[in-house]
Amino acid sequence: MGDIRIGIVGHGFMGHEHETMLTAMEGYRVVGISDIDPKQLEDVKAGIKRYASNEEMFADPEVDVVIIAANNNQHHDLVIQAARAGKDIICEKPVAMNVEELDDMVKVVNECGVKFTVHHQRRLDPDFRTMKAVYDSETLGEVYSIKSGLYGFNGNMHDWHVYIEEGGGMLFDWGVHLLDQILWMMPGAKLKSVYADLRNVINFEVDDYFKIMMRFDNNITAEVELGTYYLTDKMHDKWFERHWIISGDKGTAYVDGFEPEGKLVRTTRLLQNVGGKRTMTAAGPTRSFGPPAEGTIITEELDIATTNHRQYFENYREAYNGNGEFLVKIPETRRVLRLMEAVRESAKTCESVRFEWDN
Repeated sequence: MGDIRIGIVGHGFMGHEHETMLTAMEGYRVVGISDIDPKQLEDVKAGIKRYASNEEMFADPEVDVVIIAANNNQHHDLVIQAARAGKDIICEKPVAMNVEELDDMVKVVNECGVKFTVHHQRRLDPDFRTMKAVYDSETLGEVYSIKSGLYGFNGNMHDWHVYIEEGGGMLFDWGVHLLDQILWMMPGAKLKSVYADLRNVINFEVDDYFKIMMRFDNNITAEVELGTYYLTDKMHDKWFERHWIISGDKGTAYVDGFEPEGKLVRTTRLLQNVGGKRTMTAAGPTRSFGPPAEGTIITEELDIATTNHRQYFENYREAYNGNGEFLVKIPETRRVLRLMEAVRESAKTCESVRFEWDN
């Protein structure tokens, strides 16, 4: 098989990331890059074309696959233009601003017979994959709670991310990843209800904080919280960054950090409510929140995943050449968009939203 010949639309942060990664990978050749701002093309690597317009790229017979890395509100039109030009497509997340846009895109993609997937590379984050492996192993027994958190201190966002009409805000930026991870962790579970708090803490137009509660038909409650403006003096430990906790009736697992550290925690005896005489302790008549008796709690090391974002394009190369399936399937991204719409509805009404899972 020859190299997959790539054109990149948009040379902002992610456009640069794609250029750097793909120029170093076997099986790919970055043919050219376009951007509506000519200054963004000034540092394009030697030997890569600089297109004066997206249309020029879409008309280039040397380009097999187009990566859409432009602003979120441009994805719909660019995907349709690329599809009508006969190009296969990788679109940055979120794939669209809403479900209606995505359905429109899929209709054209199917009519044109081109390949279409989305760059949800954070399915390969080591923290997520470590916890997904714990969940899949069933070592925690009956899981009842999954918590995912991401915290930062610099609440101000940059560039087009501060404008709602361009698809800015943290729900579109990071929320789409965090929700995709929850849904992909439990692919067979059906979402029953959603309750969300979505706020503009220090930004004028776009959300910079959210907490999302999801109840699934497997009796698991999943919570996702993100805050960009949590001021702290704990900048050099794992408390302040990325966190997971999964709790079951046979144990709890946690990891902290994008380079994760964590443990699996168990008890040497079953902790349960029992009848009988009340015993007063230093913590009061109940021991639920008091220190455990010595030897009650034991920990085990977790197998930390070694996945990385490069594997997204390794998978794409194999699937593109007929060896397996793409990591990210369009119906999965549609579910995430439906969930994001429910999040916005719940935040607006301050009420829980029933979620009828279909496709």
